[in-house]
Amino acid sequence: MTDKIVKTDAEWHRMLTPEQYFVARMSGTERPFTGAYHDCKTPGVYACVCCGHALFDAKTKFDSGTGWPSFYAPADPSAVGADADDSHAMARTEVTCARCDAHLGHIFDDGPEPTGKRYCINSAALKLEEKA
Repeated sequence: MTDKIVKTDAEWHRMLTPEQYFVARMSGTERPFTGAYHDCKTPGVYACVCCGHALFDAKTKFDSGTGWPSFYAPADPSAVGADADDSHAMARTEVTCARCDAHLGHIFDDGPEPTGKRYCINSAALKLEEKA
């Protein structure tokens, strides 16, 4: 794991679009089926939109039918963090970038094998680095 990236709120505002800022820095959620990657089948690595840290390999992406990109595992277990989230009167586990603490989405226990996990991630928090 590389060093933590810490920026001021003003710096994040300058470098991100309003939607990216809302999702990644304010723990927002994009509407289902509206994100750039919810139906994407392009090979590559999904990186954090804020810091470029590699988060998920497209090989672990699956169609969960939820309207958000879903993965059954991170590219590396240390790439993401997981914290309790009881907002919106629900008990969930928030997924964050381990490098810059960007909000990515949530993790659930209803994914496919081999992990049984569903990392339900906002497209606005990701940047796909395509592989040929």
